[in-house]
Amino acid sequence: MLELLKKTDPEIYNAVKGELERQRNNLELIASENFPSLAVLVTMASVMNNKYAEGYPGKRYYGGCEWMDVVESLAIERAKKLFGAEHVNVQPLSGVPANLAAYMAVAKPGDTIMGLTLSHGGHLSHGHKVSFSGILFNAVQYTVNRETELIDYEQLRKVAHEVRPKIIVSGASAYPRVIDFKKFREIADEVGAYHVADIAHIAGLVVAGLHPSPIPYADIVTTTTHKTLRGPRSAIIMCKQELARAVDKWVFPGLQGGPHMHVIAAKAVCFKEAMQDEFKEYQKQIVKNAKAMEETFKELGYRLVSGGTDTHLLLVDLRSKGITGKEAEEALDKAGITVNKNTIPYDPQKPFIASGIRIGTPAITTRGMKEAEARRIVELIDRVLSNVGREQIYKEVRQEVNKMLKEFPLYPELRL
Repeated sequence: MLELLKKTDPEIYNAVKGELERQRNNLELIASENFPSLAVLVTMASVMNNKYAEGYPGKRYYGGCEWMDVVESLAIERAKKLFGAEHVNVQPLSGVPANLAAYMAVAKPGDTIMGLTLSHGGHLSHGHKVSFSGILFNAVQYTVNRETELIDYEQLRKVAHEVRPKIIVSGASAYPRVIDFKKFREIADEVGAYHVADIAHIAGLVVAGLHPSPIPYADIVTTTTHKTLRGPRSAIIMCKQELARAVDKWVFPGLQGGPHMHVIAAKAVCFKEAMQDEFKEYQKQIVKNAKAMEETFKELGYRLVSGGTDTHLLLVDLRSKGITGKEAEEALDKAGITVNKNTIPYDPQKPFIASGIRIGTPAITTRGMKEAEARRIVELIDRVLSNVGREQIYKEVRQEVNKMLKEFPLYPELRL
């Protein structure tokens, strides 16, 4: 099939080939990225792409949807079983639209919502002023404690009592510690708010029992499916049964038309994979690798935000090294190591410069790497960051990266 692409559109073929080579030949450490199975990739490239299926199983607006109903019903039932949810909508196209549908199901524009501020590890869709969440709603942000760099639940409670929000959002995109969903529930109940949990980053850890689940404590739970869950780039919404109609209505027809059935089919495959014992072991290794990185960074004199990690990601403060996150990201990229610059709590730098880098272990764990490799990767990172601007060092580290990656090939079945 890729040969067909080569004949049909050599420019796009070259881009696809180039991206495959980049993924194969770089250490992928961006915490929000992962490599799905070939089964997931193949499903997304299937004839399921060809069918419009507006509506829901058994209630479609178009004919010829019998197999679409099978696929979507399987995805729903598997997700419900996997997460222990009462109701699941598998149609959201990605995480931000899922959050918008979740908010609109229980609130209206102008209502107050509370979310973790972006610079402290939150997400754009949790109330940032440039996002729909900060434009449509009166967004009030809570923070982490300046000393511990952990979510300050007492400050959250105090502010919640002052502003009486309609929604309190839990979850984060750059927070390395366990989130106490029970405390969020307690605070939400005190002020009469809905609790919406966004577990996009930790969904895989949750289903493996390595992070507490928000399902018993949240009114609505959203998650992407492509991070620790290792599925296609998409999202789902889970909720209590009494909110099912409102959530479904806001996904369709509120925000979307025809669902992407090829992606929903791939989600179903992902959910089945996540039910296997091997997936739980894989998630355990993700956490072990993150802890090994934590230990090695500390041994090498780096400061980690909140002192370490309980999850799949770490935030490394680079101020003591005299370099910015932007400089580190660019230097490491030249050495074949892909990370992203990231703000740290109370960061003196602007977001596009940042004082830190965010590092995640899902993608290297997918390739089969374990603690020894995780430690070696940190040593290579340190070598680069201790020699910023020295091209020869970049070249030497890239050679070591290439040697390591040959032992853990990515998609060896794909031929381009």
